[in-house]
Amino acid sequence: MRVLILGATGAAGVLLIEEALNASHTVVVYARSPEKLSEEIRDDPRVTISKGELDDEPALSAAMQNIDAILSALGPSVSRGPFHSSGKPLAHAYSLVIKLMKTHGVKRLLALGTPSITDTHDKFSLKMFVIVAGVKTLAYNAWKDVVAIGETIRKEGDALDWTIVRVPLLSDSSDNKFVVGYVGDGKTGVWLTRAGFAAFTLQELARNEWVKAAPLVTLP
Repeated sequence: MRVLILGATGAAGVLLIEEALNASHTVVVYARSPEKLSEEIRDDPRVTISKGELDDEPALSAAMQNIDAILSALGPSVSRGPFHSSGKPLAHAYSLVIKLMKTHGVKRLLALGTPSITDTHDKFSLKMFVIVAGVKTLAYNAWKDVVAIGETIRKEGDALDWTIVRVPLLSDSSDNKFVVGYVGDGKTGVWLTRAGFAAFTLQELARNEWVKAAPLVTLP
């Protein structure tokens, strides 16, 4: 496949690139600052770099030419969470992405989310409730944007094959094991590695087991 990766310069995005290449896909990176990527990635002949902002419709449209699927690691910066814009910039970016996907006939979207995006299959979990409440309290604008991402994908992506990959607290361990389910189901937890997020995303791209669903992916 030829996949477009958003949020590619962050830690999770870099792992998405590596997993996609390991799965023999070709990659288009759309990023504001692609120079942040390693020379190894930038010089890889299987990688095409496209520079642009998330609200630059012509540039994003050009990057979406001949794309089979979009893998997104877009999310609020953890370090800047309390200072996140109140204008829901990421949700607006997804609205544009979905519009252009329809224009270019791209059907598959796998997008990073969190348990702040709720699902009807979720059950109560005290640990997860405390985590989400903490995010809402300490980084309200970021929380609001993430919730709006879920609403945007579900409402505007009706014609798409989307999956919202909800992740809990993330770590940088190289352990890529994961379990998939929903909040409070007795098997999912509150931690996942970024490597696990990337591994699940590429597995789901191949298997299409969670289309139009928002599973929670965590460490076993």
